[in-house]
Amino acid sequence: MKRLLILSLLITILTPLSAQEAKKERIVVYAHMLDGDTIPVIILPELRVFSLRPYKNKREARKMTKLIRNVKRVYPYAKLAGLKLNEYEEILTGIEDKKTRKKIMKQAEQELDEEFGDDLRDLTFSQGRILIKLIYRETGSSSYDLVAELRGKFRAFFYQAFARLFGFNLKNAYDPEGDDADIEFIVQMIEAGQL
Repeated sequence: MKRLLILSLLITILTPLSAQEAKKERIVVYAHMLDGDTIPVIILPELRVFSLRPYKNKREARKMTKLIRNVKRVYPYAKLAGLKLNEYEEILTGIEDKKTRKKIMKQAEQELDEEFGDDLRDLTFSQGRILIKLIYRETGSSSYDLVAELRGKFRAFFYQAFARLFGFNLKNAYDPEGDDADIEFIVQMIEAGQL
C-alpha cells in the first residue's frame, strides 16, 4: 500500500497540470528496480558551493573585500568585451578591404566610447588592472594583442606606452592558478550566483 501511495505521489508531482504544459516541458525520470520496488532516479546538475577562506588578520580581510568589490565592478565590462569582440570579428570576417575595416573599427570605437567611456574613466587603477586581466580571461588574448589586431600595431604601441606611464601592462597574461587565483575564485563565485 505504501509503495502505491509513493508511486502515485511521484506521478502527481512529476505530471504537468495541463496538456499544454505537457507539450512545453516533459521530464524524463529513470527508474531503478531494487528488491521488487521501483525507485525513481533523478539526475541533478552539479552544484558547486564556494566559501571564502578564513583570514589571518583584518588587513587580509580588508584586502579581499576590496578585491571582491573591484572584481564585481569590472567583471560585467569584461564579459561585454568578450561578446563585443565576437560580434566585431563576425562583422569583419567578410570584409577584406583595409580601408573599410578601419572605418568600421573606428565607428565601433566611437560607439563604445559613447556608451561606456564615462563609466570606464571612473574606474580606479586597481580596477583597471583587474579589467585588463579579466579581458584576457574572456577573450584569450591580451589587451595589447586585441588592439594590435583590431586597430593596428602603432595604436597598440601608443596605448601600451601610455599604460606603462601609469604602471599598467597591456601584455599581461591571466594566470588563474598562480597570481590571479583569488580573482578566478571570485569570478567563479559570481558565475555561480554566490556573490
